[in-house]
Amino acid sequence: MSKVWFVTGATRGIGAEIVRAALAAGDTVVATGRKPETIEGAFADAGDALLALPLDVTDADQIAAAVDAAVARFGRIDILVNNAGYGQLGLFEETALGDAERQFATNVFGLFNMTRAVLPVMRRQRAGHIFNLSSIAGLRGGLGGSIYCSSKFAVEGFSESLAQEVEPFGIHVTVVEPGFFRTDFLDETSVSFGSKAIDDYAEVSAQIRNGYRDRNHRQAGDPAKLGAVIVELAGEDKPPFRYAAGSDSAEVFAAKIARLQGELEATKALSIRTDGSF
Repeated sequence: MSKVWFVTGATRGIGAEIVRAALAAGDTVVATGRKPETIEGAFADAGDALLALPLDVTDADQIAAAVDAAVARFGRIDILVNNAGYGQLGLFEETALGDAERQFATNVFGLFNMTRAVLPVMRRQRAGHIFNLSSIAGLRGGLGGSIYCSSKFAVEGFSESLAQEVEPFGIHVTVVEPGFFRTDFLDETSVSFGSKAIDDYAEVSAQIRNGYRDRNHRQAGDPAKLGAVIVELAGEDKPPFRYAAGSDSAEVFAAKIARLQGELEATKALSIRTDGSF
């Protein structure tokens, strides 16, 4: 049976490749972004299988209108892909007041509000699947990623809790943790860096920026292959909760498990010392 997808951030990158893979699988897609005309141009041959809508996930009214339009056109939403987001990178002290708020407005609160708008549809259906795009940065904090990583850690915690809340209604949640993929994520039109230069950080700040610039469009991850895998996961009866996308993400995942195990063993004796008696 054909599924109805709702994809945010579908103008380019991973979002666009998820749309492409879903259409290739014979499904119907509501593809949203700030430039719906770009989406229409990229998928001009999709016909009635595609509905491109304007959507800024920081705008609650646009979210409501897009969900209403999707249901009016197709009657249901089977799969929500919360993909819209960007990276606020750079050393924390060099970021300005408001940088974190803007990052969370898109990466966290936009995802929250999008999910809140779609859940009533999925509950009525007693079926649905939500893919929350996290990141390798949701598994491990990194130098120059304090704000971005914190937003993705928030997505991880939200997803773990949400999965338990909606499971009784036949709704699945999968959090996707891509490593470095060949997208426009590190382009100047997408990524943001801190604007408050501090002399003490000058050397390391330059290293971070140069490192990202040198890696841009040379990443190992293929977004088209990721789109195909997500469509495959959407077809599973018991999809996984967590998916580390890319060999680099899998390595970070394994290292995080080992680190947590080591920290647990090192402090286990202290852990039980805080228990009180009754």
